[in-house]
Amino acid sequence: MLKTVEPADLSFFSTLASSGSLSAAARELGLTAAAVSKRLSQMESRSGVALINRTTRRMMLTPEGELYLERARQILDQINALAELLGSAQQSPRGLLRVNATLAFGRSHVAPSVSRFVEKHPEVSVQLQLSVTPPPLTDDVFDVCIRFGEPPDARVVAKRLASNRRLLCAAPSYLAAHGVPLTANDLTRHNCIGIRQGNEAYGVWRLTSGSGSSRRTEAVRINGSLTTNDGEIAVKWALEGHGILLRAEWDIKPYLADGSLIQVLPDHETPNADIFAVYSQRHQLSNRIRAFVDFIALELGS
Repeated sequence: MLKTVEPADLSFFSTLASSGSLSAAARELGLTAAAVSKRLSQMESRSGVALINRTTRRMMLTPEGELYLERARQILDQINALAELLGSAQQSPRGLLRVNATLAFGRSHVAPSVSRFVEKHPEVSVQLQLSVTPPPLTDDVFDVCIRFGEPPDARVVAKRLASNRRLLCAAPSYLAAHGVPLTANDLTRHNCIGIRQGNEAYGVWRLTSGSGSSRRTEAVRINGSLTTNDGEIAVKWALEGHGILLRAEWDIKPYLADGSLIQVLPDHETPNADIFAVYSQRHQLSNRIRAFVDFIALELGS
């Protein structure tokens, strides 16, 4: 009987789908683009359906390709979990680990931790991808995502790695020229540096003040001449005196310490941005994922 699915095709197709193009997959697999195309054609011939629509610039999965990819990754996860449960991998994590993180935090904190992790666990290979916006939680492109804020989704595991406050700050030169805001409403009269990231409401800062029965939260609509989707750029603009910035403490702590930035409205609280490792429930038994999450938790918590 003709086989419609070869076991080796599962890993091949998962890599192909993650790469986004035949040429990128060829580089990842160490093959030529022609060899990748030929193997894909053989898979489609055996299955009797088209798995990918190819154009000169991009490729897109067909509905059958989406189904194939979903089941292929489930099977690969189950194979890896079984291998780990059966023996040696329980003592020594091994295999491929796909990690996603945001741009600035990924460069400054996650990448150095990954370097130290593979030194400790040389049988683990890590693919680190940085992005402005976290990938959808329903996607299965990554094994672990490092993100800010606890995801409101019971279908994933979210382990808190470290606390992280958002603070208002500005350069001394800006405050000297424009004055220091004393209330949340004063921010509406200042130049505020905007950051468009993720699914958060853009242009609205929520500040909480007071305690007990007098505690209240205000939604302040900010205005400003500068906006970006890159946190590092926003911090540089604040350092150059362009306005008031709302940014995670992890990103501005050194500048607060040396006086390059000054905290504004320190008696007001903003929504926290605690750091979480997020991964699928079915990955809970994966030794390499557990080892990585535990490792980075120790690194960030130290």
